[in-house]
Amino acid sequence: MSSMESLAQLELLCEKLYNSRDSAERAHAESTLKCFSENSDYISQCQYILDNASTPYALMLASSSLLNQVSDRSLSLQLRLDIRNYVINYLATRGPKLQPFVIKSLILLVCRITKFGWFDDDKFREIVKEATDFLSLASQDHYFIGLKILNLLVAEMNQANAMPLTLHRKIACSFKDQFLLQIFQISLTSLHQLKSEVPDDFRREPLSLALRCLSYDFVGCPVDESSEEFGTVQLPAPWRPLLQDPSTVQIFFDYYKVNDTSVSKEALECLVRLASVRRSIFVEDPSRTQFLSHLMSGTKEILQTGQGLADHGNYHEFCRLLGRFKVNFQLSELLSIEFYGEWIGLVAEFTTKSLLSWQWASNSVYYLLSLWSRLVTSVPYLKGDTPSLLDETVPKITEGFITSRINSVQASFANDSSDDTLDNVEVLQEQLESLPYLCRFQYQNSSIYIINIMEPLLQAYTERSRLPAPGDANELSVIEGQLTWLVHIIAAILKIRQTIGCSQESQELIDAELAARVLQLINITDTGVHAQRYQVLSKQRLDRAILIFVQHFRRSYVGDQAMHSSKLYARLSELLGLNDHLVLLNVIVGKIATNLKCYAECEDVIDHTLSLFLELASGYMTGKLLLKLESTKFIIANHSRETFPFLEEYRCARSRTTFYYILGFLVFMEDTPVKFRSFMEPLLQVAVNLEATTDAAFRTDVVKYAFIGLMRDLRGIAMATNSRRTYGLLFDWLYPSRMPLLLKAISLCADEPEVTTPLLKFMCEFVLNKAQRLTFDSSSPNGILLFREVSKLIVAYGSRILLLPNGTDIYGSKYKGIWISLAILSRALCGNYVNFGVFELYGDRALADALDISLKMSLSVPLSDILAFKKLSKAYYGYIEVLFSNHITFVLNLDTNTFVHIVSTLESGLKGLDTGISTQCASAIDSLAAFYFNNITAGDGPPSPAALNLARHIGEFPTLFPQILKTLFEIIIFEDAGNQWSLSRPILSLIMISEQMFSDLRAQILASQPVDQQQRLSQCFDKLMADVARNLEPKNRDKFTQNLTTFRHDFRLKNIQA
Repeated sequence: MSSMESLAQLELLCEKLYNSRDSAERAHAESTLKCFSENSDYISQCQYILDNASTPYALMLASSSLLNQVSDRSLSLQLRLDIRNYVINYLATRGPKLQPFVIKSLILLVCRITKFGWFDDDKFREIVKEATDFLSLASQDHYFIGLKILNLLVAEMNQANAMPLTLHRKIACSFKDQFLLQIFQISLTSLHQLKSEVPDDFRREPLSLALRCLSYDFVGCPVDESSEEFGTVQLPAPWRPLLQDPSTVQIFFDYYKVNDTSVSKEALECLVRLASVRRSIFVEDPSRTQFLSHLMSGTKEILQTGQGLADHGNYHEFCRLLGRFKVNFQLSELLSIEFYGEWIGLVAEFTTKSLLSWQWASNSVYYLLSLWSRLVTSVPYLKGDTPSLLDETVPKITEGFITSRINSVQASFANDSSDDTLDNVEVLQEQLESLPYLCRFQYQNSSIYIINIMEPLLQAYTERSRLPAPGDANELSVIEGQLTWLVHIIAAILKIRQTIGCSQESQELIDAELAARVLQLINITDTGVHAQRYQVLSKQRLDRAILIFVQHFRRSYVGDQAMHSSKLYARLSELLGLNDHLVLLNVIVGKIATNLKCYAECEDVIDHTLSLFLELASGYMTGKLLLKLESTKFIIANHSRETFPFLEEYRCARSRTTFYYILGFLVFMEDTPVKFRSFMEPLLQVAVNLEATTDAAFRTDVVKYAFIGLMRDLRGIAMATNSRRTYGLLFDWLYPSRMPLLLKAISLCADEPEVTTPLLKFMCEFVLNKAQRLTFDSSSPNGILLFREVSKLIVAYGSRILLLPNGTDIYGSKYKGIWISLAILSRALCGNYVNFGVFELYGDRALADALDISLKMSLSVPLSDILAFKKLSKAYYGYIEVLFSNHITFVLNLDTNTFVHIVSTLESGLKGLDTGISTQCASAIDSLAAFYFNNITAGDGPPSPAALNLARHIGEFPTLFPQILKTLFEIIIFEDAGNQWSLSRPILSLIMISEQMFSDLRAQILASQPVDQQQRLSQCFDKLMADVARNLEPKNRDKFTQNLTTFRHDFRLKNIQA
């Protein structure tokens, strides 16, 4: 501590580090004190602080600094043992007087040392014995510290930390097999001992320890921490006697009765995990039945008394506990418990009350409904005559849920709640997930109940539509909200076609009854007064619900996968006159057209409507049926802004692309040039008007928005062309007459991303050769002509964008256009519809200019920005890969600094986390290394100018290839790369270039490993090149890839053993 004048001065700095509200003061203290956690020379100073400091903050600094030092895993074995022994003795002598946060930090330090040294020395494994020694001391404080050590030890062993996953699993399994059961037994013993006359803090510690033991990752499948679900708890067989002991379950129910809610909640969490223990741990059925009986008895008592359920945390965990009963136990097993009837009645009553308290229990009811849905789906498989009592309880729960949803609308409206479940798709889906099974359990009764609620609402809604004025808008909104819930409920029921105690025919008749009410509602929603309410939120929610209903109903009864039910359509014909699915489809498309006409400003409804329309159009059978409908013909013939105002709304601009993609899909189904030209007539008029616009007027808002709309529309149509013939129709419409308009727009508005982005995205789609649609006749020059147009656009855009200054939003103003330009060029260069040799042969600069400007755009972006923006990264590395594989001569003819910069960006891409980018970089490096090997290392004839350039580049930067090879080996050896096959390709090519380079790297890697491992690792390298010839033939490459896989496995295995 030579840099410190005194210990008091250090304590003052620690006080500022942990307590100061001045950020500059804290930063100064942190920079002054960071040497303690970074430099191993300061470990003795940390011990001095622990021995002599008087403030808890100084002790905290010493403890956390030692923890950081240990976590680096660079300390010697003896030093780690010394630190461990010192801290344990320190806790024994001074622990009771320390602040809780200091105790926790010191225990965490011991646990971290223990885990990292688990296989290094047997002394590290004595931690459990030493913790139990703390428990045997007379002091209550020592007892608490002993439990805390075990608690944090289990937590430490269960998380991966900064160590290889394989090593973590080995340590975690070893710890589980040797000590976890013993620790769980200690927690149970402590729970019994501390049951009374101790502070709640002390009770919480053994409970927390038990929970950690039961939450342990027993099988190596870590749980998603963001999820409340964890499946089955895979307790090992030796734990069986503890589970069969009734006191194990009972102690947690006893702790639930404690007044402290944090204790009772943790007790319930332990019970949830016990209820989730794998079934097979009980060898005999009687022991499983006894275990289930204890769980049901405990929950029955809670249901009877209601104790603790006023606390939301307890309530939620209790619902989870009830939900686990049917996950892990069969209905027949529940029925075998003698008090099942009383228990199921209490659960039903609890569920009904919970449904009535929907505002308070909305997130917890899901578990209860899930329990009931699992119970009813098990009824058909039930053997024996014992009544399940579900016939009496389930209808009440179903009715309770539906009633609670209807009542929630009025309550939400009265409270003016902006957070409505109907606006949250995920919550809505979760709440309705179990309902269909409950409704279909007694489908006839459930449907009558729903219809009896819906009929008066439909009648009131119909009457309101006939009034000359809307009247009480609030009352109408409540009716719409209630109808919305009913439509969602019916949609959920029709989504699931599972019958329980109901024939297929009778089910279809009931489906028809429910569907008829919604279809009747569709006829009302857009009539009279309701046609003036498209801007009202409750009306928008209702129309979204109707769209969801149509989606579910269509999948069951209309189209490709549908079952054409005579019973359903016979009943619909009686009720509404809808006698087959074609007539029904016409109603659906009519609703789609109405939504698109009337919802000019509601993006959600437009998007949902188009999603349904796309689903219909993309189905083989429904697509064909759509073309027969008058409503579809109307949409195709009148796709103007006058008919569909949303096309003029800038906020719905993205929806235009989807809209025209659907229309293009339908138009191209018939594949007739006459219909296509007729369909394109409105777009032709827009294009002609834009072409006639003067340059000065082109930058006005009206003209810009018209052009942006045209580009979005054309992109949608281009996306719909999936064959050579349909693409040819669009190509002939565009080329050559429309191309000057695109060039004009990009020249005049290069500085306006809102104009250039839609244009570039259209071109990006237009040049994509998906499904081989860009296949022209052998005598056609269209491929070359298309590339020339692409080149003009890229050059015009690039030459202007490079001159613009960087704004505040550099991605929006520059980078976005640059990455789309690179994507266009990449797709055009590897589309296989252009013979690029023609350009140089006839002195055409189209290819050279496009490559020049694209490279300038790439080089204008700093590498840090390329890596920071994901889409830019993908486009850049995709472009570089194409250059190296198809146009490497262009790259090699660059000046050395530029060439080296590009190659260094490839190395950075290899190190990134994105596997796709890493693969592209590996492919580009392989192309470069293979060119070097074939033309320089193994080349027979005189080298080409490109080869001479490459030799010159490498001569000036001889470390370029060795550095890349080192990076590749580090990724293969030390990282879990998912693209090992791709990475193996450039490794072999680089090794083939120079054996000396490989030998030097091998020696460097071996020197960095422990001495006692070097001989074995050297043998791994020998095997790597076994049976690998000195060529880059596919068979030789495959052999090397196999060897590399073995090499990686052996190398990593020996490292872990070390």
